[in-house]
Amino acid sequence: MAVIGVYSVKGGVGKTTLAVDMAWRAAVLSRHSTLLWDLDPQGGAAFLLGMEERPGKRAASVFQRDGRPRDLISPSPYPGLSLLQSDESLRSLSVALARIGHRKRLANLTAALSAEYPRIIVDCPPVLNEISDQIMAAADVLIVPLPPSPLSVRALDAIRQEMLRSHHRHPPILPVLSMVDTRRKLHREVVSGFAAGWPVIPMASAIEQMAVRRKPIGAFAGWTEADYRLGKLWDAIEAKLRMREAIPA
Repeated sequence: MAVIGVYSVKGGVGKTTLAVDMAWRAAVLSRHSTLLWDLDPQGGAAFLLGMEERPGKRAASVFQRDGRPRDLISPSPYPGLSLLQSDESLRSLSVALARIGHRKRLANLTAALSAEYPRIIVDCPPVLNEISDQIMAAADVLIVPLPPSPLSVRALDAIRQEMLRSHHRHPPILPVLSMVDTRRKLHREVVSGFAAGWPVIPMASAIEQMAVRRKPIGAFAGWTEADYRLGKLWDAIEAKLRMREAIPA
């Protein structure tokens, strides 16, 4: 079982696109029963999977003492992939978590779901508060998409400092350069400079088409460079998770 958090302190960096893509690959290509848990109130995960918005505002209720996440899980159009949708109730989740005072509530919930879902992908909101604390406590690995900019170093440092401040034992961080256009000099300098060796996801029309077609890229453009890059990223993550799972507890 592994919990993969897709997290950024900044919106608009391809976080939800990456979360949906990894969940699709985990279920369809790696054949794991996979849960995509959307904690971002914008609800982009359901949209990109071609699913309709769930009526009601109950997403935050699963964090209550008597919360029942299984009641809110829906099958996606793809075999092996289920979704726990977000809704506007998550906008006040940080306040509710502070009131509950249970810093490992998300970790306990994902552990309870692990028998059914060996892979749980969490699409995280771009915040540094009680929600990010919960995610850092629950995740086995944290994927951090970042734009090809010198400011990305500061964003990554902020995440690392928060993790060290709040968590003595924290998940490994995998930074990923997102929306890279190698025609731009600055982007090339970032790729060959401080971000050398990081996975690179290109700026590509096929990725943009995910929001138009409402499908993961592998479902309609599996022959493209963007799909190849996303596939290499997932293969690397999956290889690390298999190694981790092979180590006796």
